[in-house]
Amino acid sequence: MKCQLSCVECGQTYAPLQVRYRCDCGGTLDVLHKDTALNQVPLETFDRRLASKLPADKSGVWRFREFILPVDETDICTRGEGNTGLYRSQTLANYVGLSSIALKHEGENPTGSFKDRGMTVGITMAKKLGFERVAVASTGNTSASLAAYAAMVGLQAVIFIPNGQIALGKLGQALAYGARTLQIDGDFDDAMALVESFSANEGLYLLNSVNPFRIEGQKAIGFEILQDLDWRVPDWIVVPGGNLGNNSAITKGMIELYELGLIDRLPRVAVIQADGANPLHVAWTGGGALQPQKAKTLATAIKIGTPISFTKSLRGLRRVNGWVDSVSDDDILEAKAVVDSSGIGAEPASCASIAGVRKMVRNGIIGASDKVVAVLTGHVLKDPGIVFDFK
Repeated sequence: MKCQLSCVECGQTYAPLQVRYRCDCGGTLDVLHKDTALNQVPLETFDRRLASKLPADKSGVWRFREFILPVDETDICTRGEGNTGLYRSQTLANYVGLSSIALKHEGENPTGSFKDRGMTVGITMAKKLGFERVAVASTGNTSASLAAYAAMVGLQAVIFIPNGQIALGKLGQALAYGARTLQIDGDFDDAMALVESFSANEGLYLLNSVNPFRIEGQKAIGFEILQDLDWRVPDWIVVPGGNLGNNSAITKGMIELYELGLIDRLPRVAVIQADGANPLHVAWTGGGALQPQKAKTLATAIKIGTPISFTKSLRGLRRVNGWVDSVSDDDILEAKAVVDSSGIGAEPASCASIAGVRKMVRNGIIGASDKVVAVLTGHVLKDPGIVFDFK
């Protein structure tokens, strides 16, 4: 494979087919592509694949495969993920204070969230490495995605979820797809610590975002946004922040394209967290290290107090001159009401991005004429209880 793993803390490198998620120093790992011909892949190649009927070409991840993972196409496990809508709403533009805004709706992925973009790559690697069982800790969306993709290729999925902290719609998906689902006492961070230990001791392939190949798949969110915009770079891409894999992936992908000369500038990326689960925002504003929190927010998909991709996230945001902000649960619910009533709809965590854009415009961070793409990460049916509770 024309790539290697590299520690984000100390720079130590490892072979790509070595099963590891962290460096010996404890740092998380990056996938570094070593194919010197990548800058010779014209953007028209990806546009041409839009008309293809080949499974890899139809995927909104594997369509960009040269920049995702160098594997044989016959190894790919895909459900046609990606190809999500880019919506424009004047109602939402007026609400956030912009002349226009575009919404990339990752809730339109096969299992209803952006997690499918990373999971198609993670499960492909699990099969390539010969694993029979895969595992994650999850507040919901990751469990649904893992369960579906594992079932497609006959792998046993094992999921650790925090007791009482998962929306029923997401839990129902994991159970329906046949995953072995274990509820534990504690929060997501407790579940994460347990699944890392369990996977290492029992020989399961871990597919949380600590897995560097998951991040590679999520880069395709940014690639597809650019393709949706005819390869014009927006001023801002705004995403909710929980475990911080999404913004780490998007910045990584944008930097790679920029360094290869395939785009002429970098978009600024903003991460929006909930006030009760905002360790990145605390570190960003205070200039300090990660301070783990006991997360508390109704936006369960971003209810994470010790994000795995913290270091990657800061590194990428600094490179793209990004921003981090935090919004209240009331702000999130208000934004969700506007997103839903505009006919688009999304789960609560998704709407942190809209609440964040509104706050950033009001504070003069985003200009009224800036070109902004806000990412909605999950489908409105992922957490329908919120609608009934607050109507």
